[in-house]
Amino acid sequence: MKKSIGITPNIETFFGTRDENVRVLEDGLNVTINLRSNAIEIEGGQREVARVEQVFADYESLQRSGYSFNNGDLKSMLRVLISDPNSTLRGLADAGKQRSFGRRTVQPKSNNQRRYLEAIEKHDMVFGVGPAGTGKTYLAVAMAISALLAKRVNRIILARPAVEAGERLGFLPGTLQDKIDPYLRPLYDALYDMLDTEKVDRYLEKNVIEIAPIAFMRGRTLNDSFVILDEAQNTTCEQMKMFVTRLGFNSKAVITGDITQIDLPNARRSGLLEAIDVLKSVNGLAFVHFDESDVVRHHLVQRIVRAYDEHRTRTGEQQQMMLLAEPRVSEPRRAEPRAAEPRPAESRSVENGFAGNRIGDPGSVDLSSPETPAASEKASRYRERTEEGYYG
Repeated sequence: MKKSIGITPNIETFFGTRDENVRVLEDGLNVTINLRSNAIEIEGGQREVARVEQVFADYESLQRSGYSFNNGDLKSMLRVLISDPNSTLRGLADAGKQRSFGRRTVQPKSNNQRRYLEAIEKHDMVFGVGPAGTGKTYLAVAMAISALLAKRVNRIILARPAVEAGERLGFLPGTLQDKIDPYLRPLYDALYDMLDTEKVDRYLEKNVIEIAPIAFMRGRTLNDSFVILDEAQNTTCEQMKMFVTRLGFNSKAVITGDITQIDLPNARRSGLLEAIDVLKSVNGLAFVHFDESDVVRHHLVQRIVRAYDEHRTRTGEQQQMMLLAEPRVSEPRRAEPRAAEPRPAESRSVENGFAGNRIGDPGSVDLSSPETPAASEKASRYRERTEEGYYG
């Protein structure tokens, strides 16, 4: 099917740098888009052509209403549109308007990120699990700021395990705040990216934004708070259970982590892994899993994450094949206990001092056998008769 639509003012901004936005639509919907002198030609399946036409209509409407796309937001929305047939460009833009993220406009750059934001809005506890660079922490901080500015919560609480990535830094100087600041730097970066520096410092000074070491949270009840636990894969099982039971009234909790980057010492089981197994059937919780297609950092990061996943899969398959190929070693057969050979009665008599008794004599008694009441009585009777000279 081929269809032509009219050219509207500023439509060239839709195409993007080197037509990157159009390429996303063409590759995702299997259509061809050509810009002519007086029209835009769309060729492809009937349903796909209709979707592309709706995208152009929504873009024109948003442009007229004064909406502006920044930092690749349009490209990210188009990717979400392709992965979700029920979404529209207008709907995604309006959803972004409803959230106030301070001085930044945050748009989900993948379908999983959109599901992540919707899960945080609908549930009081959300687990975001996935590889590095998928926006788990950044989007959680954005939703926390949105809730704080909308006065849905009174404070933001940030927590993170104090575990180094493969090395020991020793004792850090300064106050408690100075000691834990290096571990919480990613959270600070997101805060300063969305709010003015003076506002962040003021919130920190007044404890509106609180840094809470996870080791000191036992016994607390967190009411009217938006709580974020970052790098949750480095919590122990006891710490994770303690954290998820701190939630008070009118509070939300977001737990983020990457189960492929566990830095716990002595190969201890991660609290995040246990929580996924234990809490997966609990009502009111949401789990959102990311993959390498959700990586929003440098394009190399996506390829690196994919390469590590493939390597881990190959290694697991090779180990399984080696286990199956190993010959089974049968257990050594236990030797059956050998029955003691009976000794002749004469030899037993000699050993016991009764050499005169032959085999078959009525007085031939083995006094070395374990005593039983019958044997004891027989031996006693034998001694009496011997003393009387009965056996001559």
